[in-house]
Formats: sequence, C-alpha cells, structure tokens
Amino acid sequence: MESAISSHLTCPRTLTRRVPDDYQPPFPMWVGRADESLQQVVMAYFGVQFRDDEQRPAALAAMREIVASFDLDDGPLHYDLTHHADNQGYENLMIVGYWKDIASHNRWLQRPAVADWWQSDERLSEGLGYFREIVAPRAEQFETLYAFQDRLPGVGAVMDGTSGEINEHGYWGSMRERFPISQTDWMQPSGELRVISGDPAAGGRVVVKGHDNIALIRSGQDWKDAESEERSLYLDEILPTLQQGMDFLRDNGDSLGCYSNRFVRNIDLDGNFLDLSYNIGHWSSLDKLERWAESHPTHLRIFTTFFRVAAGLSKLRLYHEVSVFDAHDQLYEYINCHPQTGMLRDAQPVEG
Repeated sequence: MESAISSHLTCPRTLTRRVPDDYQPPFPMWVGRADESLQQVVMAYFGVQFRDDEQRPAALAAMREIVASFDLDDGPLHYDLTHHADNQGYENLMIVGYWKDIASHNRWLQRPAVADWWQSDERLSEGLGYFREIVAPRAEQFETLYAFQDRLPGVGAVMDGTSGEINEHGYWGSMRERFPISQTDWMQPSGELRVISGDPAAGGRVVVKGHDNIALIRSGQDWKDAESEERSLYLDEILPTLQQGMDFLRDNGDSLGCYSNRFVRNIDLDGNFLDLSYNIGHWSSLDKLERWAESHPTHLRIFTTFFRVAAGLSKLRLYHEVSVFDAHDQLYEYINCHPQTGMLRDAQPVEG
C-alpha cells in the first residue's frame, strides 16, 4: 500500500498523523500522481451570469467564446463546462480550465485575444455578468482522492497517472494528511477577503484579494455509465442528501467559514445537462472545512451514505480534490455580477 504523498514530496514529519502506522483503510481508494516536473497547477473558473431565458442564447455564446479561446497557444490541458442556479435567481454557466504550470497559463492570459476580451468595455454593457476565479496551488498544496483509477477528472486530468491503493483515507483528518505540506505546516489562514477595486453594490468591475490558505474543494459525481441499480443508488439515496448539504452551505455557509458554495451540473456546449456534477466550495481555511465535514449533520449524512456503499461501487464514479494557496496565487474578478456572487459576499470593502 502506498502513501498518498508522492515519494519526491515526502519529508520528515514534524506534525503527527491521526492514525497509527499500521492503519488499514476499509476499502481501496487512489490519488493522482505527477512527477517532479509538476511544480504548480492552475485551476481557473470562468463564469457567465444571466437572469432569464431571454439572455440564455447570449450567455451560451459567451461561454463558447471563452471555450474557443482555450484553443490558443498555452490554453488549458483540460476543461469542463457546468451550470449553476444560485440563490439570488441567477443562472451561471461556468468553465473550469486546468493548466500544468503557471507560466503557460500566464502566457495564455496575456494573449491579446484573451486579455482584450476580458478588459473590453463591451463586457460592461452586454447585460451579462462575468467572473473569473483563478487559483494556483503548488504541488505540495493540493490533494486528490478517487474511487476509480482511469480517466481522472479535474486536476487529475493533468497529472501523469494514478497511484496504487493509498493508505490515507477512511478516517477523519485523512484529507489534510494527503496534502504533502501537511507534514510540516498546519496551513493556517492569514488576513481576510478584501475588495481592492470597484464596489460590489454598484456593479461594474470588482476585484477581490484573497488571503493565504483559502481552501477550495471540488467534490464530484459521475453516473453517466452507471447501470440501473447504481443510478438509483445515486439519484434516490446519495443525491437528495448531497443536495440538502450543498444547499445548506450555499445559503448558510457564511456562518461556518464557507465563502462560496456552488453545486454544479456538467453541460455540453449547447447547455444540455450531462450525467455528471460536482460541488465547488471556497472556505476561509482547511480547518473550517474539516469542522463542517466532521460535525455538521448535513455532511455526516453524506459521509455515512458513501461509507455504506463505497466498497460496492462499479460504474458510479465519486472523487474530490482539495487545495490551498498563497494570497499572491489567487485572482477573483467580477464584472456586472450581483453582490452575492462568489467571493463578493464576504469581501470587506476597500478602506476609505
């Protein structure tokens, strides 16, 4: 059995694990593996926000324009498309792209076709909202976990392969202990979200500055190949519990340290729903995410259901990825978005 932490990222521990060295997990799980050349990844979430069906064609066209820009040199190695209905009555088309190194992402971001499109005054007058939430964890600042070994989604798609069965799962605290940095660092947050330009209440362009060790979780479900029994398991048992927990965080997350929570459904380029979904949650710290996971009834129900069925899964694919990042490796920009969007809700106003 392997450690979730790649051998080249292993170092002498100064922080102890929660389980003894001879711990045996209750069922097999795997992680993504990358070689030493992977130093930092980029996870870029681009959004198009709209209010009603009249705006849907324009929103889909804007989404397709963002996707087309991925074909430029240095575009992402992997991307997917999703839809999210927020609690303010708005719909959000979201495109997430993954890069294997920050330099190629920066070159892409600075290409005139990309930079000029985002900076154009036309974005302010189209009647749509736009946002980009871009984070770049270093190799030691993210972890993955998969109940399957092939066709890894998300950041796994830019990794080099999959591990053997790993040890660090199946107990509270195992998420943290899959982070290479957890061997020596508690990943404590510092500072707070701050609006550094613009005014969320007024619309227009708003930029929010993040702080060290914001945590981002993407937790996914893929039932497109599942046969009738597993589809029923997901749709009738797992999904209602999951939806309840995700809606709770969407509506009440501010009291728990959750800055933003979006339960999204994957779509194609025409906006048709696919049989895949995932949750995107930004948290003020990994510690706050852990506290909710370990103690809140909404997550305990999700966790208990997963434990009960995990060993028997065949075609139902469940996974997650969790990352933290330094303040300077984050960008949160919103254009004509409502003030409850993403990081806008909890960002402190610029000091006057």
